[in-house]
Parts: sequence; structure tokens; C-alpha cells
Amino acid sequence: MLFSSPDDPVDVWVPELQRNLPEVEFRVAPELGAAADIDYAIVWKPPAGLLASLPNLKVIFSIGAGIDHILADPERPKALPIVRMVDPYLRDMMCEYALLGVLHFHRFMPEYQADQQARVWQRRWPHYTPEMTVGVLGLGEIGAKVAESFRQLGFRVRGWSRGEKRLPGIECFHGRAALPVMLSACHYLVCVLPLTGETAGLLDAAAFAALPRGAVVVSIGRGKHVVEPDLLSALESGQVGGAFLDVYASEPPQPAHPFWRHPRVIMTPHIAGEIVPKSSAKVVAANVRRHLAGEPIAHVVDLARGY
Repeated sequence: MLFSSPDDPVDVWVPELQRNLPEVEFRVAPELGAAADIDYAIVWKPPAGLLASLPNLKVIFSIGAGIDHILADPERPKALPIVRMVDPYLRDMMCEYALLGVLHFHRFMPEYQADQQARVWQRRWPHYTPEMTVGVLGLGEIGAKVAESFRQLGFRVRGWSRGEKRLPGIECFHGRAALPVMLSACHYLVCVLPLTGETAGLLDAAAFAALPRGAVVVSIGRGKHVVEPDLLSALESGQVGGAFLDVYASEPPQPAHPFWRHPRVIMTPHIAGEIVPKSSAKVVAANVRRHLAGEPIAHVVDLARGY
């Protein structure tokens, strides 16, 4: 198995993979050795041509829930299965972040932080949670868990997905035509969609206008879901009351980007869901063993849908 990532710690990942797959030999790019020996590759942002240079490669594993970093390589072997990372620990981290983003505004943290700086002691009348609606865009493994987490806290919850989904206690919508209706009641909107041709730019001026005035946007999917100039305009007009952002059209945003200094924007550096090798290596190992046993691999991407 070949490991390749410019961002992930080799000295943590490879020992965890070896511990879970002691029968497998591991190599770290760019040191391929005999390329024909490599059956599996686990990658993040692989250099163009790397995957194509492995003649006997059988499966490509993504170090992450998204696969756009693999699809960006025009030379990748098109017939090979790509497996996205579906790790319960990653899912739970994404849920924590979504809850943090919504509750930050739900409990008036920006106002209280400003009061602290001004040395003002002022209470605010709380929102009544059972009358507040959280909308979740994307109802896959992560989105469904996010929606259920808010439902358990007592929020009304709406969910939107490309195809029809049914989740207990969640008002579900599907298809582009249903999106404005779904958005119309969402005081808080959490985006956990995969990035595809259909979802890029989904959160634009029309989407923000469909929300109740003062709604909050929490973006933890991919930065290109959001049309950033439209979000800034909605923030300036008050149509959007705040944004809790973990992903951006360009990462990191340029130093002059208005997000950095906007009083109603909270920024974090793409950390909502971190891949933790101690957990994720077990997920990869289980899939390798399925493949070696001739069993179906879990979480293979449908390339026609992009996830």
C-alpha cells in the first residue's frame, strides 16, 4: 500500500496502518520502490500522474470524506474504485462543530463577546428552542447524524438532499425545486453537502434571500458551495445574521478577504472534521480485508453522482 499526502503526518499514519494491517507492506510517496507491487493507495491531494504510475493499483482510498482532490488529477485511472473515508469519529467531530456553530449564535455569543469588550453587563431574552428551525443540507452519513443531533436538542429540523430521504422526526425535502421551500423556515442553516457540479454555488443570493431574515449559515462541506460575494452582501444587508465558516472558495482566504475582519463571521481553518489515524486506519484496514477476501468494499464512490 502506498501512502501519499502533503498534509497528513506520515509518522502517525503509517504506524497506525501497520498496526492494523501487519500483513501489508507500506511505502511512502515519492519512494515507490517497484511500482508494480503496489495494490492499494491511500491519498490526499495526490500529485498528478502518481496514481497512473501504479500499473497494478486496485483501489484508491481517500484520506477524507471528499474525493474532489482525487478527481482533480486528469491522469487518474478512471476504472478504479475510489473509497471515501466514512469514519464514525470524523462524523462525530463534524456534529460537534455543527452544534458549536449554531449554538454560538443561538446563545448570543457574538453579542456577549462584544459586551465583555465594552464592559457591559446585559442579559438577552433567549430564543425558545422548540420554535427554532435548523436546516441541514446533505443527509448522508454525516448530515443525517447532524440532523438527529439537533433534533435531540429540541430544535425543529429540516433536511435537504438530492434524492428522497426519510429520517424519523426530520422534515425532509429533496430536489432543487424544493430547496427554496425548505430554506424558508430555517433560522440556522448547516451545509454538509459533497461538492459536485450540482452543489457548487448552491448557496447564492437566491438561497440567502429564501431564508428568514437574520438566519445564520454554518458551512462545513466545501467552500465552493457558497458564493462568497453573495454571502457578504447578505451579511451587510442583515438578511444573513451571521456565518460560522470552516471552508472557503480558496484556502486560506487572501489576507484582504472581508471575512477576516467581519464582525458577524467566525472563521476556522478547515478543521470541523479532522481525520484521526488511530480511528481512520481501522476503517481502511477493514476495507482492505474485505477486498482481499473478495467481498464488496464499503463506501465506494458513485462517480456519476460524485459521492
